Amino acid sequence: MASLTAKVIKGHTYYYARECRRVGGRPKIVRTVYLGSLDRILAAVQGAQQPPALQSVDIASFGDVAALYDLAQSIGLVELIDRIVPKRRQGLCTGQYLLLAAINRAVHPASKTQLAAWYGQTALRRLLPAQESQLSSQAFWNHMDGVTESHIQQIEKELSARLVEQFHLSLRTLTYDGTNFFTYIRTQTPATLPQRGHNKQKRGDLRQVSLGMLVSTDFHIPLFHKLYEGNLNDSTVFQTISQELRERYAGLARDCQHITLVFDKGNNSSEAFETVDASEFHFVGSLVPTQHADLLEVPLRKYQSLPGERLKDCLAYRTRKTVFGHERTIVITYNENLLAGQMQGLSGNLEKTRQRLAEIQQVLRRRREGRTRGGQTPTVASVNRQVQQALARQWMKGLFRWEVGLEKGLPTLSYRTDAAALGRFVQLHLGKTILFTDNDAWSNEQIVLAYRAQHHIEHAFRDMKNPHYLGWSPMFHWTDSKIRVHAFTCVLALTLTSLLQRTLHQKGIDLSMPRMYDLLGGIRETLVIYPRRPGEKTPRVAAGHSTLSCEQQKVFDALDLKRYLAA
Repeated sequence: MASLTAKVIKGHTYYYARECRRVGGRPKIVRTVYLGSLDRILAAVQGAQQPPALQSVDIASFGDVAALYDLAQSIGLVELIDRIVPKRRQGLCTGQYLLLAAINRAVHPASKTQLAAWYGQTALRRLLPAQESQLSSQAFWNHMDGVTESHIQQIEKELSARLVEQFHLSLRTLTYDGTNFFTYIRTQTPATLPQRGHNKQKRGDLRQVSLGMLVSTDFHIPLFHKLYEGNLNDSTVFQTISQELRERYAGLARDCQHITLVFDKGNNSSEAFETVDASEFHFVGSLVPTQHADLLEVPLRKYQSLPGERLKDCLAYRTRKTVFGHERTIVITYNENLLAGQMQGLSGNLEKTRQRLAEIQQVLRRRREGRTRGGQTPTVASVNRQVQQALARQWMKGLFRWEVGLEKGLPTLSYRTDAAALGRFVQLHLGKTILFTDNDAWSNEQIVLAYRAQHHIEHAFRDMKNPHYLGWSPMFHWTDSKIRVHAFTCVLALTLTSLLQRTLHQKGIDLSMPRMYDLLGGIRETLVIYPRRPGEKTPRVAAGHSTLSCEQQKVFDALDLKRYLAA
């Protein structure tokens, strides 16, 4: 039973609420609550009828960082890294630094100098506490200086095995390919990885680094990556990588006895296939059509349709041929959709080539007519070089007839499109893909679908070049060791992102990477802070999340993110 008791202390009256209970047959005061003076009681009663005044509201990024943090926790990423890489005596452990960098790279790519500012606006302040000084660029790289290439290889090897076992990843078909990323590293900077070469983003004027990667066809989860010099072509590097993949096979084969590598024609070489043949890997690859004219001559009437809805527009012809020293199963496919796309590209290249040849022709004409004076006088050799450059676009060589002559001591250019060569090229080459494999028992459908799985590695590279999420750029590093760490954090970011997409898929939610991060990024954590009341030692805090759309609520519930909200 509760009662109100007044006490007079130094001439002032104060009130207490006392609760009395019978204990052992006798009445006893079991609880006393101080209420204060009468004025305070009245103010409290009146204040209860009004909403409490706010002191401040703290809003932090929550959904995206919490989802990635949860995945990292479930696979024990930090502990795995710390077991392999030695820890420094101050700051966070190496695994925590790499996890923070990977999450940042996935949801908000920024330089290491901006890491602390980004971190301070996320729920990671609670999930992975750190002081601002511990997140400086200098502190980060002090720890990363101890991460060697062998450390990265060991981490990736153990992580791949753990992911295959924990998530039951399908290893039946794995895809490999390489790409490159341009940098703004100066020519004088003494680093070996950045080199000038053929850039796939059309930035051949800049130094670049190249990345080879092996991913599962189960949501393109990286299982192996190799960083190499930007001036090496894919086939040269694949010779080395195929040996490393051969050594990696033993670990992967514990979970799958028949593993097929899928790669495109840019990786072909006799040396690489010697290594692949010596391993337990099977393969599906493609051949350069112009190097196998006899296969292109096979008339379409000998092709057969393929079963299944996915291949309804595809025809195939099967044969055998000796390729790279071994007789292989060959499947030539013809696809109307591929033909339409290639025709569009062919028309564009023809138009651009004609424009360039017309420009060269006009410049020469103006020189002969005396309307252009000064500058270097063109020669037959220089004009030949310009024409060769104009014909460098895909498929253009052989589709034009041209001649450089002399008139009044100055070169002339005449050209025309070879209609017969163009018609023959369209008939024999376009719409066709030549596949080869050592899976002789596979059906045409299995071989074609396996090769089409290469879109997984293409999607992975496309995602890594996204400027908003999972971006490789910006990269502000100029030493080989720092570039290797940067590449590793990007691969870790892709790993966590792919696992997150896969997790949502298994719960019936299919989202593209940008859409997934758009939804998760919009889920914010809110902390409403009220002023301290008399007698309270700390301010009152009400925790929650931002208003969620139906789609956000579905993702929020599927990932059970509520357990990571502030208490």
